[in-house]
Amino acid sequence: MLMPKKTKWRKQHKRRRGGKASRMVTLSFGDYGLKSLEAHWVSSRQIEAARKVLSKYIKKGGKIWIRIFPDKSVTVKGGEIPMGKGKGSVDHYVAVVKPGMVMFEMAGVTEAEAREAMKMAGYKLPVKGKYIKK
Repeated sequence: MLMPKKTKWRKQHKRRRGGKASRMVTLSFGDYGLKSLEAHWVSSRQIEAARKVLSKYIKKGGKIWIRIFPDKSVTVKGGEIPMGKGKGSVDHYVAVVKPGMVMFEMAGVTEAEAREAMKMAGYKLPVKGKYIKK
């Protein structure tokens, strides 16, 4: 799974998910992309599942760029633990996705293949996505 090698602080605040994306809003590397339409946390497992679908679908024919990285830690306390006693331990990492953010890019394949691959990858993600092209 994707996770940061080193972080400044082990545990982070939750923060709010509002607002539109101001960065990563256009295609930078590829010709086709998957753009988010809503705000959500995307876990490293979901990113990996979408990446597997994309790479399996294009069969070594093109190149894929993953534009989001899970660098936010999510903590969980164990079951049946009473209230208090501090914050739980780090369980997994998520990427904060805002509306309008380009999550995946692809090049070197036909438009029909890219559209279908992005549609299949979108099923693996918790956000609604939109296929875009240059």
